Amino acid sequence: MKLPASVTGFEAMSSLDAPVYLAIGIFDGLHRGHRAVVDTAVRAANASGGVSGVLTFNPHPSRMFRPQQATRLILPIARKIELLHAVGVKVVIGKKFDADFASIEAADFAAYLKAALPSLKALSVGANFRYGRLRAGDATLLKASGKTLGLEVSVVERLRHAGEAISSTRIRAALKEGRIEIVNTLLGYNYGFMGEVVRGAQKGRALGFPTLNLPWEPECLPLYGVYRVRLRAKESYKWADGIANFGVKPTMAAEGRPALEVHLLEETQLDAGAQVEVEWLEFRRGEKKFETEEVLRAHIAEDVAWARKRASHG
Repeated sequence: MKLPASVTGFEAMSSLDAPVYLAIGIFDGLHRGHRAVVDTAVRAANASGGVSGVLTFNPHPSRMFRPQQATRLILPIARKIELLHAVGVKVVIGKKFDADFASIEAADFAAYLKAALPSLKALSVGANFRYGRLRAGDATLLKASGKTLGLEVSVVERLRHAGEAISSTRIRAALKEGRIEIVNTLLGYNYGFMGEVVRGAQKGRALGFPTLNLPWEPECLPLYGVYRVRLRAKESYKWADGIANFGVKPTMAAEGRPALEVHLLEETQLDAGAQVEVEWLEFRRGEKKFETEEVLRAHIAEDVAWARKRASHG
């Protein structure tokens, strides 16, 4: 049985004879609640010798229903797929969310999936999953529809933290407020990204704090400001602690597009062209414009001292 690492539609799996255990959802951020849904499918597939899969949607449905107020994604689709494979998912099906798909009657949804994936054995969804035309379908209907088709349907209850449901909406709000610690708690892993170091204007070096410059502009922007981070070269196991500024550098002549500048707390051989991974650990302060570069230098020194102290305590 040969499986693609990832597919863009149902066609590549239509002739698969092994039983398919499918988790369904947008899974933006792949937070702890999403993981509970996905893990249900992965465990069932592993126990039966089947194939674990995820059906997700691209673009986000909001781009069709309310394009002027489309949901800002926490993760780009490529990163989401990487994370899904990392937690054991064998195949990711990226279904185009268009008018035809949105028009499927909720009562016909399970049959649509079974026709597309004849070896489909089971579905896993979150308790708040909605589907079908006008979002009329819910977990109760899916269970009933699945039963008539011989499909097992697992409905995973929402996980909660501090009395509130874990959700992508909650994570987006925390990112915009700079509450990176709660973001990481809700995600179940450290928020971050992979990118390429580019050559900067060397202004950090002139201030005595050389930085690695990483252009980065996610859809859901974190609050501009100073963060404690850690960084490593791609494929390396060694993390280096650092302090980073994300924003437009208002003191040093504001730029139009945001970027991340990372000052590592130890010397590094990394330079322009290096592929690196950055994880955000703690929020220090918001970005602001200082009166002079001397005042900026003093604040950076305080930020670095704070980061060293925090890093020494793990």
